[in-house]
Amino acid sequence: MPGRTLPTFTLAEVESHNTKKSCYVTVGKNVYDVTDFVDAHPGGGDLVLDYAGKDITDILKDEASHTHSEAAYEVLDDSLVGFLEDASNGTSANGKAKANGLANGTNAHPRTGMSCEEDLSKDTDIASDYKTHKFLDLNRPLFPQVWFGGFSKDFYLDQVHRPRHYKGGASAPLFGNFLEPLSKTPWWLIPVFWLPPVTYGLYLASSGLTVPGEVACFLGGLGFWSIIEYGMHRFLFHLDEWLPDNRVGITLHFTLHGIHHYLPMDKYRLVMPPALFLALAIPFWKLAHTIFFWDWNIATAVYCGGMFGYICYDLTHYFLHHQNLPLWYKQLKKLHLEHHFLDYENGFGVTSPFWDKVFGTELSGPKPGKKAN
Repeated sequence: MPGRTLPTFTLAEVESHNTKKSCYVTVGKNVYDVTDFVDAHPGGGDLVLDYAGKDITDILKDEASHTHSEAAYEVLDDSLVGFLEDASNGTSANGKAKANGLANGTNAHPRTGMSCEEDLSKDTDIASDYKTHKFLDLNRPLFPQVWFGGFSKDFYLDQVHRPRHYKGGASAPLFGNFLEPLSKTPWWLIPVFWLPPVTYGLYLASSGLTVPGEVACFLGGLGFWSIIEYGMHRFLFHLDEWLPDNRVGITLHFTLHGIHHYLPMDKYRLVMPPALFLALAIPFWKLAHTIFFWDWNIATAVYCGGMFGYICYDLTHYFLHHQNLPLWYKQLKKLHLEHHFLDYENGFGVTSPFWDKVFGTELSGPKPGKKAN
């Protein structure tokens, strides 16, 4: 394939393309997309699907099965989409470095295809990406594609954690109808919406607490939020292992957090829409007043501290993606963006890495693929 630089694939990624909707095969180190050939195979599509995601070198040469014509090899030549990754030296089978980030001598993470935070802001070639991966077409509404896509959990999780970038950071269409504006939230709406009720709650609680007592409750709420932030990010937003293998589970995952990993630099789908967080804020209110049942004022002050922690979390999250920050926040920015381009299975703390250190889910720098404990 002269004049064309093709991507590399891990063996796991090739194996995930094992359905009639997306069928890859390999011959040696070459990766072929034979999806369009499944129905046209003279022996029937089932023969092709028996080898979906597998190497077909032996069956091509097996004359006892049936002899493959020159036309069959021409079909393969036209279907070449990439090369198997050589795990030993990080290069593709044609001797070229992997496409993402290897020009500077650094290794791309095999499961995200990226090597540095700058890769997160490189525009995706939409047509090529869709032809290669058979996942989502960024030019069409994403929600119905996920709902009707028929993706397996493994294929979905592999693809959604390979970041894309849409037209300089614009928002890709999600619904494509009247719901579209409701899916976008500017960062400033978070303090505008949530600070007034937090302030009013503290005012009400002050009637039954001393100033030091209210400050202590407020700080206690901040501390509670820090562990809630970590727990939600790790066990709710990244419940990958326990995600139901059906379209309801996959679509909920995509809507809640998957879209952020798929398009991490989208400014308007980064902070949580107030209506969505309200569904969590009400149970948190009940929880605070259940734990501190003996004193409404204590419960309210603790709750307001937690809500202020949430405001800080969402603003910090936005600024880590889109602002140049002071020294302390530069380190936080580095860690969080590594969570996106390097190792999404670790680094769940956003406002602080404290709980990652406690629970052993710290990011390990340039060593991709480390599993969370």
